[in-house]
Amino acid sequence: MAKVLVVDDAAFMRTRLSNLLRQAGHEVLEANNGFQALEVYEDQKPDLVFMDITMPEMDGIEALKRLRALDPEARVVMCTALGQQSMVIEAVKSGAKDFIVKPFQPERVLQAVEKWAP
Repeated sequence: MAKVLVVDDAAFMRTRLSNLLRQAGHEVLEANNGFQALEVYEDQKPDLVFMDITMPEMDGIEALKRLRALDPEARVVMCTALGQQSMVIEAVKSGAKDFIVKPFQPERVLQAVEKWAP
């Protein structure tokens, strides 16, 4: 199973996504902002990252860019709300592998893990 880092400033979204992933048998790490995500990634080297786009301090796009500079092989799936299409396009151009839309569908989350985690 995969080691997955879930990054979201909203505790309920982090918990919901983390619980889904744990129930599917994955190891889950959590971070509540972009800075913490970079620290956890560097320390734990997860297989896949689910990154919220809109966060205080460092948004998901900036965290994605820094993560990809740290590790060009990093696999990141962006988590977005409806209406953030331009940000999704920027994220994909910056190296995101995929995106899921909130409120996310459990099948879509697990499909992304299956597709992108080694």
